[in-house]
Amino acid sequence: MGIDQAPAEEIVTVAVEGGVGTVTLRTPALSRLAKEQLLAGLQGLSADAAVRAVVLTGSGRVFCAGQDLGEHAAALEADPATAFDTLREHYHPIVLALAAMPKPVVAAINGTCAGAGISLALACDLRVCSAAAKFATAFTGIGLTFDSGLSATLTRAVGSAQASELILLAEPFTAQQALDWGLVGRLVDPGAVLSEATALAARLAAGPTLAYAAAKAAIWDAARPALPDVLADEQAAQSRLGRSADHQGAVRDFLAKRSPVFHGR
Repeated sequence: MGIDQAPAEEIVTVAVEGGVGTVTLRTPALSRLAKEQLLAGLQGLSADAAVRAVVLTGSGRVFCAGQDLGEHAAALEADPATAFDTLREHYHPIVLALAAMPKPVVAAINGTCAGAGISLALACDLRVCSAAAKFATAFTGIGLTFDSGLSATLTRAVGSAQASELILLAEPFTAQQALDWGLVGRLVDPGAVLSEATALAARLAAGPTLAYAAAKAAIWDAARPALPDVLADEQAAQSRLGRSADHQGAVRDFLAKRSPVFHGR
């Protein structure tokens, strides 16, 4: 007789009301389970003909803080050569599920948005942001480069000069700066983010979704190189950097709350 297994913890929830599907990340960082549940939720909404628009949001004071670095540190310890397989297995399908969703997707950025969290937000079509939200690209702070499509989507959103500032200096920035640079479309009071995003999604859900899908495809097609090629190039760079002493030491330092020291190797 088999042993009954407890169901997996529900850390990504999906709700549908009035033609709008809402996906909520209920954990600050993206563990393997969170990524699996997020991908499944997005794929389910994409296939559901009753859903005509989608909202992606977080919970509490965090929209998405990016990769779970504790889990990443364990993957590096096990085998640095395979630690970035999660890009191909999880992040790439998630980003493509958002970008290629045949219906509009609104990001409701309720709080902190960092690392791959920015990638998720920029893979959505529209972004409603809390005026109190904080942003950080974070990647170079641990010896890495862009991933999850961010080299293309961030550059497209803010321009190459500002993208260079944000990725090379990795300085935190505010919601107002994100609005000024074009990274988000509108700011609202912190308590109104989800309601504003849901109202916007409901407006889209009542519109010509076939036309929206065609417009989405045209916008993404106008970006060159194509997003799948960008994702592959980013993964190659991250996998190479993931084997460096700089990155592995920086992850240990981050988890130990120490400032990393980089040696270029």
